[in-house]
Amino acid sequence: MLTVENVSYEINKRTLLKNVSFSIRCGEVVAVLGANGAGKSTLLRMLSGEKKTSEGNILLNGKCISRYAAGELAQKRAVMSQHNVVTIDFLAREIVMMGRYPHYKSNPSAKDLEIVGKMMDICGVSHLEDRSILTLSGGEQQRVQLARVLAQIWDCPGALLLMDEPVSAMDLQYQQQTLAIVSALARKNFMVIAVLHDINLAAQYADRLVMLKNGRKWNDGTPAEVLNTKNVYNIFSIVADVSINAHTLKPYILPREISIDSLQFQAIL
Repeated sequence: MLTVENVSYEINKRTLLKNVSFSIRCGEVVAVLGANGAGKSTLLRMLSGEKKTSEGNILLNGKCISRYAAGELAQKRAVMSQHNVVTIDFLAREIVMMGRYPHYKSNPSAKDLEIVGKMMDICGVSHLEDRSILTLSGGEQQRVQLARVLAQIWDCPGALLLMDEPVSAMDLQYQQQTLAIVSALARKNFMVIAVLHDINLAAQYADRLVMLKNGRKWNDGTPAEVLNTKNVYNIFSIVADVSINAHTLKPYILPREISIDSLQFQAIL
């Protein structure tokens, strides 16, 4: 279980997060939503241990995350960042094998090799294993990084997977596939927290939504509980129609068209 207790984060006298609290249990996918600058990525960096809280506590299985040794924490949580900058000419399979580094000292075991192969199959990147990561498209690189973080925690039930915009460079097929994979992972006794921009993908695949605004938690509940016209406007400042998908029985958000008078551009033409 992950417990976030009244977490705040301040830098240069600017408060980025204030008194944020929530928890997540094994089996859950929680999507973090909010406009740009709401504090989503900052929250994820604190959950990962990359940043220290200014106030409050983050407990993973009852133990403060800052008290874990690096190697121990690496076997209990994995992080898929929004930007995974790789400048060295690694092969795709070498990137995925990096996920197994916390599990061996010198040479990977047969189990490590088996897990790497299985994760590449699951993520649909086996055919890329001998390709340089530098030659892959943005979406292909994201899928390789997904295989890496899955390889890291695959044999560690109860672990936490943190994902910051994991589908931003993917086409529709792999957006759906990626979130279906992490949803299935959660059902195998894992915890998943994902920062997402696509509110409909979040409604489709997340069990709960934590909605942030100006560094504060405004809503926390199931998609059906928190996705309505009022909350969407409060968080994203857009007017949207919210309906129920007849096939999935989950909310579907359709933003209303914004019209801008083209006459206002005449002065600069």
